[in-house]
Amino acid sequence: MTSPDGTTIAYDKAGTGPALILVAGAFGYRKYPMLPKLVAALSDRFTVYNYDRRGRGDSTDTRPYAVQREIEDLQALVQAAGGEAHVWGQSSGAALALHAAAADIGIRSLALYQPPFRVDHSKPLPPADFQKHLNTLVAEGNRSAAVRYMMTKGMGAPGFAVGVMRLLPLWKRLTGLAHTLPYDVAIVDDKIYGKPLEAADFADVKVPTLVMAGGKAPELLRTGARQLAGILPDGKYQVLDGQSHAVSPAALKPALTSFFQQ
Repeated sequence: MTSPDGTTIAYDKAGTGPALILVAGAFGYRKYPMLPKLVAALSDRFTVYNYDRRGRGDSTDTRPYAVQREIEDLQALVQAAGGEAHVWGQSSGAALALHAAAADIGIRSLALYQPPFRVDHSKPLPPADFQKHLNTLVAEGNRSAAVRYMMTKGMGAPGFAVGVMRLLPLWKRLTGLAHTLPYDVAIVDDKIYGKPLEAADFADVKVPTLVMAGGKAPELLRTGARQLAGILPDGKYQVLDGQSHAVSPAALKPALTSFFQQ
């Protein structure tokens, strides 16, 4: 599929039923182990579209980057799916889905898992120059440093845990996606610095929206998800018991099936 600016967007399609598009978050792409499992779980009820966001996997990229380009990518996929679709997004992918829904591109309903909004000061927040410094690391080609900075300063991961990850084969996959991290930060924008969410920022998201968080996820993510659901025009909040940020497809399936088929 070709997006309006000429970028090639790779996607897979599986199943039968209403169209459902999956939107990955930071470090995610369509062959990431969790997403194919989610496709398999949902394809008995939906026609599932699983795509590589621009710059990831088999999709190409076009500079300069703009959030609007990613909205256009998603709109092109909605058109490929017949002109309307349900959308599920995780983390920064949830934030992208909100932008797209506000742009009225044919999204029927939204399900979001743990958008990375930080709405209070309960935990250390990213530094004020977080986005600028991340962009500099990526521009300099320092992929390992960019991934470490994103994980520790942006996501709050302990430094020792990131140190262990650097010794695993996983690190090569993460650093291979480092150039897309500024995209995720641009999408989330200023909603990671501890300010309460403003209803006006989401007033154009008119579609029914389920905002989910894991029962074992950090409280700051549950707080952000709960606050978002409360200010959306048609929002609902649900906790998935026993789930962390790395949510299980088996836990997502009943929640998504019930919500999208209501």
